[in-house]
Amino acid sequence: MITDIDEYFVNGCGRCERYTTPDCVTRRWESGLKKLRQICRDLKLVEKVKWAHPCYMHGDRNIVLIGAVRNDFRLIFFNAALMNDQEGILERQGPNTQHPDMIRFTENGQVGEMEVVITCYIREAMGYAEAGIKPKQAQSELDLPDELIEALDADTELAEASHKLTPGRKRSYVINLSSAKKPETRIARIAKFRSKILLGKGANEK
Repeated sequence: MITDIDEYFVNGCGRCERYTTPDCVTRRWESGLKKLRQICRDLKLVEKVKWAHPCYMHGDRNIVLIGAVRNDFRLIFFNAALMNDQEGILERQGPNTQHPDMIRFTENGQVGEMEVVITCYIREAMGYAEAGIKPKQAQSELDLPDELIEALDADTELAEASHKLTPGRKRSYVINLSSAKKPETRIARIAKFRSKILLGKGANEK
C-alpha cells in the first residue's frame, strides 16, 4: 500500500493488482479526486496518507478521507454522527455503517458544482474538531480502539468483513491492538491485519 500521498493521485492506493495500471479506479475519477484535494488543501487541512488513502486532519483530528471505487468516488467524513447534513446529501457507505458519512460523486464535474456546499460541510467538521466535540459512542460489547473505529469508518470493505467476524475473533483484534502503546503502532497493525479480517480470520490465526 502507498505511503506517499502524491502516489494516490498518480497510480492509486496500491491495494490491488490494478495499481499503477490504466484500469485503476483513480484514473477514471482523476479530475474529481484532484478537485477534492484542492478544496481540502485550500482549507489548510493537514494532508496525510492513512489506510492507503488521502486523509485530511485539523486540530489533530481526522476530518475527511478521499476514496474511489468502480462506480463512484467519495468524500468520507469522520465523526459523521455530529454532522447536521442540512442539504441532505450524506449517504451511508454500506448497510453496517452507523451514520450517513459520505458525499458520493458519479461524475467528475460534480465536485466543482458542489464546491460551496462541500466547503461548508468540511468547515462544520473542522469546527467540531476545534471545539473538541466528539459523538457519543454506540454501546458495544467491545471497547474498540479509536484507530480501529476510524479504520472501519474509512474502509467499507473492512467494516463489512469485521461485522461478520465471530465475537471471539473480534476480541482477538481488540486485545492485540489495545496492547500497543503508540497510535502509529496500532495503525500499522490494522494495516497488517486487514487481509486476515477480509478472510474472516482472527488475529492469531494463520
